[in-house]
Amino acid sequence: MKKRRSLRLVTRRITRALPTGAIIPVSDNSGARMIQVISVKGHSTRLRRQPAAKVGDMIVCSVKKGTPKLRRQIVHAVVIRQKKPYKRSDGSWVYFEDNAVVVTNENGEPRGSEIRGAVSKEAADAWPRIASAARIIS
Repeated sequence: MKKRRSLRLVTRRITRALPTGAIIPVSDNSGARMIQVISVKGHSTRLRRQPAAKVGDMIVCSVKKGTPKLRRQIVHAVVIRQKKPYKRSDGSWVYFEDNAVVVTNENGEPRGSEIRGAVSKEAADAWPRIASAARIIS
């Protein structure tokens, strides 16, 4: 019997840092200030394990603090920074000072026009519209 080799790309597994229920600050000027994670898009996990998000993941959230028009709305967001360290493929460890997200639509286009602070390279590679709005990519 022949063994088959998988032809998948070698990518690093980033540590998941933001579980459902986490309250995260928003790093753009969309009107939302704090959001709570409801679910992680495209993430399936083991039975009874709590889903968690990592840098570059799209999440579904509820707006907890922000403008009266936006409060208690369900929005999509992309994680751009996480405190939990993760390893890049070049061997370096990366972590940020805070957790942060950018409020987007379902397609990943940011609602706000500017992004405050740095955006991780992994999130910028996965979401080109966020990369074009970012000032700093690290």
